Amino acid sequence: MQAFFDAEQLGHDPQQFMRLGRLHKPTDVPARAEALIRALQACGASVQVPADGGAELLHKVHSPHYIDYLAGAYERWQALQGMGVEPGIEVLPNLSPYYGVAPGQRRKPCPSPSLVAQTGYYLGDLSCPLGPKSWRSILRSAHTAAAAAQAVVDGARLSYALCRPSGHHAHHDRANGFCYVNNNALAAQILAEHFGRVAVLDVDAHHGDGTQNIFYDRGDVLTVSTHADTSAYFPFYTGFTDERGVGAGEGCNRNFPLAHGSTTADFAPVLASAVQAVEEFAPAVVVLAIGFDTYEYDPISVLRFDFEAYRMVGQRLRALGLPVVVVQEGGYMVDSLQPGLTALLEGLGAV
Repeated sequence: MQAFFDAEQLGHDPQQFMRLGRLHKPTDVPARAEALIRALQACGASVQVPADGGAELLHKVHSPHYIDYLAGAYERWQALQGMGVEPGIEVLPNLSPYYGVAPGQRRKPCPSPSLVAQTGYYLGDLSCPLGPKSWRSILRSAHTAAAAAQAVVDGARLSYALCRPSGHHAHHDRANGFCYVNNNALAAQILAEHFGRVAVLDVDAHHGDGTQNIFYDRGDVLTVSTHADTSAYFPFYTGFTDERGVGAGEGCNRNFPLAHGSTTADFAPVLASAVQAVEEFAPAVVVLAIGFDTYEYDPISVLRFDFEAYRMVGQRLRALGLPVVVVQEGGYMVDSLQPGLTALLEGLGAV
């Protein structure tokens, strides 16, 4: 197995997180990545620093005007100090404009040159602050996913991208839910350009709404998500079984919501159905978006999985006999990350 990570990804260090009307201590902390590195080291994996592909690489799945915003927002925010912004304060929105678009269509660039307006336009909620080192972390996280995808293009059967910040809630031109750039979508796009047919299997606790949105009208990329029922759980507005794609993508999006409180035993038949959907699509390669926030003691999970669930995910994918790119998503109980990743890698046959 080839693994990828850059220490610059530790620079993103959020100081606030709005949940249920109150500011909380952030859960997406640098210690998450450090725990996952320890897991890789304990398994004997060699961790490589990804090549720097620049910001243009992200245009494969994101609009240039959105990437330009992310790259310069913090410095522009600091220039607003005379307007009430205190030095060092993170970028956060105070607007939430509605610009509806049909599935498969894209928004135009923000019509206002105002940074305040653009922040409301591009940051979808109050869980996506931008600090002084956030952009470099976001960029290098994306490069990590790209490197893992390229490793499989070059012949590897298994690669792992330790992505932080995570990515599956990031839409074509909007950040959401701790996510700024959609790392697994970038990996899938790189793979699709080489292999033709790619499946993305997302087993995070939360629906992969950004990934679904990016590929919703595509017939060459299957998106499959198992997640806690979103009728009362983030991201709330998507993740339902009737969302199956449009146009060329009709039937190429599958959602498998789980009742809150579901255990590993409950997950097993749902995972089997999700993997069957992948198998029927007959992809050349699979992107696994892995989240450990399904763990029973995770601070923001409503699912009750144990570590055997991750071993089971690995075993199911290994049985397909296809190359796999693993892209890290959520998981916010730091002490659970090392045993969670170890169980997954054991299931994949990497340990």
